[in-house]
Amino acid sequence: MAATAYAETATLYGTSVPKLWNHASRRSWFGDAVLLIFLLTQCLDGVFTYVGVVSFGLSIEANPLIAALMTHVGHGMALMTAKGVAALLGIGLHLRQVHAAVALLALFYVVIAVIPWIAILIS
Repeated sequence: MAATAYAETATLYGTSVPKLWNHASRRSWFGDAVLLIFLLTQCLDGVFTYVGVVSFGLSIEANPLIAALMTHVGHGMALMTAKGVAALLGIGLHLRQVHAAVALLALFYVVIAVIPWIAILIS
């Protein structure tokens, strides 16, 4: 009987590790759709920002953090870094099933970034 006590994880290491990851019981089509839209808006914003900055100069960039990053590491590297981080954070929200936040962020980027860039670049 004493030999079985050594095989128990709680006996050997104190307590068991809590389970932090819960798999979704059903796939969320809404979540998948808003993640796709969010990632597409990130790509479009990155491409439009690059074209805008190359065409009109760095002063066209409205975000001072991105403009400063562009000054230090270059246009392409700054945008790839910023958009990569944003995409990873959006994917993290999706994996944690916070789909409403991803949807609001996608809408925000469409209204605040993509549509204004299209208006600037077409005119």
